[in-house]
Amino acid sequence: MPPTPEPAVPRRPCRAASPLRRLAAPAGAGLLAVGLLTVPAQQAAAAADVVAVAGSQGDWQLTVNGAPYQVKGLTWGPPAAEAAGKLPDVASMGVNTIRTWGTDASSKPLLDAAADNGLRVIAGFWLQPGGGPGSGGCVDYLTDTAYRNEMLTEFPKWVDTYKSHPGVLMWNVGNESVLGLQNCYSGDTLEKQRDAYTSFVNDVARKIHEVDPNHPVTSTDAWTGAWPYYQRNAPDLDLYAVNAYKDVCGVRSAWEQGGYDKPYIVTEAGPAGEWEVPDDANGRPEEPTDQEKAEGYTDAWNCVTGHDGVALGATLFHYGEEDDFGGVWFNLLPGGEKRLSYYAVKRAYGGDTSGDNTPPVVSALDVDGDATAVPGGRELTVEAPATDPDGDALEYQAYASSMYIDQNKALIPLETTDHGNGRLTVTTPDRPGVWKLYVKVRDGHGNVGIETRSLGIVAPPVDGTNVALGKKATGSSFQESYGDCPCPASNAVDGNATSRWASDWADPQWLSVDLGERTAFHHVQLLWEASYAKAYTIQVSHDGENWTTVHEVTDGNGGIDDIEVDATGRYVRMHGTERGTGWGYSLHEFGVYTS
Repeated sequence: MPPTPEPAVPRRPCRAASPLRRLAAPAGAGLLAVGLLTVPAQQAAAAADVVAVAGSQGDWQLTVNGAPYQVKGLTWGPPAAEAAGKLPDVASMGVNTIRTWGTDASSKPLLDAAADNGLRVIAGFWLQPGGGPGSGGCVDYLTDTAYRNEMLTEFPKWVDTYKSHPGVLMWNVGNESVLGLQNCYSGDTLEKQRDAYTSFVNDVARKIHEVDPNHPVTSTDAWTGAWPYYQRNAPDLDLYAVNAYKDVCGVRSAWEQGGYDKPYIVTEAGPAGEWEVPDDANGRPEEPTDQEKAEGYTDAWNCVTGHDGVALGATLFHYGEEDDFGGVWFNLLPGGEKRLSYYAVKRAYGGDTSGDNTPPVVSALDVDGDATAVPGGRELTVEAPATDPDGDALEYQAYASSMYIDQNKALIPLETTDHGNGRLTVTTPDRPGVWKLYVKVRDGHGNVGIETRSLGIVAPPVDGTNVALGKKATGSSFQESYGDCPCPASNAVDGNATSRWASDWADPQWLSVDLGERTAFHHVQLLWEASYAKAYTIQVSHDGENWTTVHEVTDGNGGIDDIEVDATGRYVRMHGTERGTGWGYSLHEFGVYTS
């Protein structure tokens, strides 16, 4: 997520479980709503530039002080306070515009730096739900007069503050809410809310025009299907705006078929998003390759410029540096390292690339064996051949993300051995579930090539027979109705690595399995869910009442625990004495093996 005060990537609600869906509103949005942020003491004193939508039906252009202006832009991710140090790089790409999602007192350093570098800002104003409830909650636009009045007061206040600032290009009210309202309402109520929302956007646009007649006003949504609502209810908008990724080249036909009488800009575009790609063998969205992503930016810009006289430009997504699950999918500079997409945008916008050292190109990412059943905590051979256009020496490092398991977007470095020519040995995570594998190839000049794929991590095979499989299991407690539960003790011995036993949220807790008779065993394998034991013992009993400890763990970290032990008993149990999380104990599988 972008650091404050800029908002995180907005939510796209097209795939119900998509972790890439963008979540949060601008950090200042809540303060804006209650009027706690104050106007800067010193306001720009210069006369305002005049930005206008000029021309006639099908032959429009954006003008700044009468001169034609084509938006060659990027969405902006870093904090406004870092703008002075980063916008010279943005300008070097041929960019003339950046887009934000929120405008408040913290925006001035960004506007100042933009003006200093010959750039202008599409200054956003955030409205709930902003693509979904996770972006600020649901608003009833039919009845919530308090919210509407607060926004009608706050937005024009910031317009008045910055209307004469040379960094301002236009104002943008809302982001993806026409589509996002489907996460709050349905049926006829949804249609009424969409009409009410777009009517309110028009009220805001009219108010902004009263305060600032010299800059256009638009409103962004996630699909051209929102435009009929704006056409019907928001005549005071000067132009339309849309976020479009894989379908960006279809925006032109949607405009032509809709019979619209306003031009548009594309406010987010780039490679296909997670909600637009097919699933891989693990049932997870198949991320485009670095080369496909670069082509996505090129294709998007070509389609925008191909709609001459109607499409007035674009702000491609995303000048961000977050080096995580979503950042690798979309950011031009994850971790501050430039990738193929960065240079594709630079070429599209006419930036000077003659002296550039460009990134390594990774031609494939393959793993040895079945990617749906990769033993956890073991070595895995990975093939990631790469070439460098400049002949630079290359450095490889593998990472993993557990986003599909627990929504943690972070990239975790894996133990990686480089055998040359892109052949690597990596140690896989030891927690079962679908992980995302990343291989980064660096050239030592601030460039990186990145390829990804999913891995289905499973428990390593164990020799011998699992004598606990299908046997009677009991627990000190179990969760009856929380989340995916009921989660009885029997789930830990059913051979299904997706079901689980879950205990109460207290210490101590135990899970016991009755083997039916005294049995000698030599190996115990525990597959922990996210709620694991930091301290526990493995115990045996002949009668189910008197227990002997045969193994003790005091530094457990979850995942897969493989325990070698020589013991005999009819009953075997895990006795947890210290939880590793604030929840209870949770085991996907409790295996007891004869060898």
